[in-house]
Amino acid sequence: MMPILPLRRVNQKDQSNLSSYELARERLHVSAVPDSLPCREDEFVNIMGYIQGAIEEATGTCVYISGVPGTGKTATVLEVIRYLQHQAEEKAIPDFDFVEINGMKLTDPNQAYSVLWECMDRSNNDGKRKRYTASHALQLLEAKFSSLSNDQRTTVVLMDELDLLVTKKQTVMYNFFDWPSRPLSKLIVVAIANTMDLPERIMSNKIASRMGLTRINFQPYKYDQLFQIVQSRLQGIDAFAKEAVEFAARKVSAVSGDARRALDICRRAVEIVESKIKEQEEGKQAPKHVTIAVVDEAIKEMFSSPSVAFIRSCSLHQKVFLIACLQRSRAIGLAEIEFGDVAHYHTQTCKWHNIEPPNTSDLMRVCESLGQARALLMEGGRMDIYMRISLNLTEEDIVMACKADKIISRLLKNLLDK
Repeated sequence: MMPILPLRRVNQKDQSNLSSYELARERLHVSAVPDSLPCREDEFVNIMGYIQGAIEEATGTCVYISGVPGTGKTATVLEVIRYLQHQAEEKAIPDFDFVEINGMKLTDPNQAYSVLWECMDRSNNDGKRKRYTASHALQLLEAKFSSLSNDQRTTVVLMDELDLLVTKKQTVMYNFFDWPSRPLSKLIVVAIANTMDLPERIMSNKIASRMGLTRINFQPYKYDQLFQIVQSRLQGIDAFAKEAVEFAARKVSAVSGDARRALDICRRAVEIVESKIKEQEEGKQAPKHVTIAVVDEAIKEMFSSPSVAFIRSCSLHQKVFLIACLQRSRAIGLAEIEFGDVAHYHTQTCKWHNIEPPNTSDLMRVCESLGQARALLMEGGRMDIYMRISLNLTEEDIVMACKADKIISRLLKNLLDK
């Protein structure tokens, strides 16, 4: 069993002049690098074992990591890479190159070829990085992975937001999961997606079989884990009452288990206390710590967004249609879904729960109304069953808004339990 390894120390600015509230606000920011990654030690060791083993053996491999947003997938992988880079600097393992390809940052999935080749290209010695078109980069990569090269180092590729790199012919995904299996590639691909069965749902069997090598699933954080994550960032800071952190952790674990949301709520609670302290100078009483009442105020504020208010004001069938969109998007692992698919699920859901089902024309009008309110994004230029639509609302907003509605909350429970 490998030892549990703390995060590498990161150079941080002097925080000695900050108040306890300012320090808490800074540490609770989702972009802050913590001293350790609590509750993901097992996943850290597993991922590191696969990547380090492939680097030492100079072979290719593919690791597929899945889990809902806010479960620490990317943070854990990046910390593994930081640790291994440190190991390489200490000459404990061979040197390797690392490149991150994020689906959200690419305007076209084929740009992934250019990003990878520009990382691997060793032809220019003047330090300037050459630019390559996607098609040219693909040709160079194919040639590189098909021949033996004396100067070839292992390359580790992190493909984040894999769901967004899907193409009609699936060539990008196929190539990235085919190359590690070639004996001369020395390519390690770590793919991160929100959906556990994305390969089976949207790819042909030949690609799914390539990705079946190593799978790691990150479960949503439970209450005690969220509590530990927030507390670890507040260590040594006298700003929160213990029960206030517990309250925030319980509220978030009941909705999503998203650590980022728990941090955001606690950070907002600190801001509320700070503002009340400023008001105290004007004669008003202010709490010395963040209490349950303050956290509750932060939660209500964050969930009383215009989106939540809009969903609460929707008609029954508008809400059912939003749930149907959420279900179909989850089922296929993609943000974009077809109207006909959603309409069919909407009708079936109505029949299962003894609700009068609307006809397709009525559902199109429901869809239009949601599109006009920007709750849905609709494909322009067509109004038929093949029209592509996508949710423009977060799952958390839908869950929070529909909790009070008995019928809709029952539909949500069926969806979330699957």
